[in-house]
Amino acid sequence: MPHDHSDHPHALLPPDPALRVKALETILTRKGLIDPAALDEIIDTYQTKVGPQNGARVVARAWSDPAFKAALLADADPVLSELGYYGRQGEHMVVVENTPEQHNMVVCTLCSCYPWPLLGIPPGWYKSDAYRARAVRAPRAVLSEFGVTLPEGTRVRVWDSTAEVRYLVLPMRPEGSEGLDEDALAELVTRDSMVGTGLPKTPEAP
Repeated sequence: MPHDHSDHPHALLPPDPALRVKALETILTRKGLIDPAALDEIIDTYQTKVGPQNGARVVARAWSDPAFKAALLADADPVLSELGYYGRQGEHMVVVENTPEQHNMVVCTLCSCYPWPLLGIPPGWYKSDAYRARAVRAPRAVLSEFGVTLPEGTRVRVWDSTAEVRYLVLPMRPEGSEGLDEDALAELVTRDSMVGTGLPKTPEAP
């Protein structure tokens, strides 16, 4: 069979995703299709200027403001757009709330659809074949590998992010955070807690 040959171009690509990306970047640069400096600027923007801090601010406000939370859960797009968190990879957002009865978890089973304006660049594990497959088949096992153990009575719902709809998990507000302002609350919100593979940090005791 033709596809059994090992000298096809795709067979010569390195197996590691990071190396594949670097190889593709090198090829596109040599062809004059991308500017490495511009690419570095885009990456820096999402890693250091956007990152998960935008999402953390949204979560902190939802914890503090019941009216904002209600609007966010009812129709997230206009709420997030008003805050300036929209655009490429941030269209058609849906916010799902964790409760004692249900824990939400997000995966993209086809590729790596992810809300960049809110969470920055997706982590490597989110894009991995293992996570994409196992998050659907064995979500509790995956959560345990992230250090999250849920009560037996809490069901796990897995949401499949796509190019049409992306999800943000609204984690439960941690105990002991009463009286904290939004800035302090945002410090408790982790990226993984907004994907559903982690929990917010616990406030430090005074």
